[in-house]
Amino acid sequence: MPRKFRLTRRFAAAMTEDGYRALRRFSADTGLEEGEALSFLFENLTAVVDAEELAARLRQFRTDLEARKA
Repeated sequence: MPRKFRLTRRFAAAMTEDGYRALRRFSADTGLEEGEALSFLFENLTAVVDAEELAARLRQFRTDLEARKA
């Protein structure tokens, strides 16, 4: 029996414009609302990402982060 889908947590999140556009595009492509899309992605994170690719992209993001903040 599937669990009832309830959005029980709300939080303010700051996102880059690129990240928000990607979320909106994913949301539109899947027919999910943005909160539902985020819930799906985080609930299934290990299934939808390649761990090695994630680590490489995270290293690159951290390297560029300070420059992007300026």
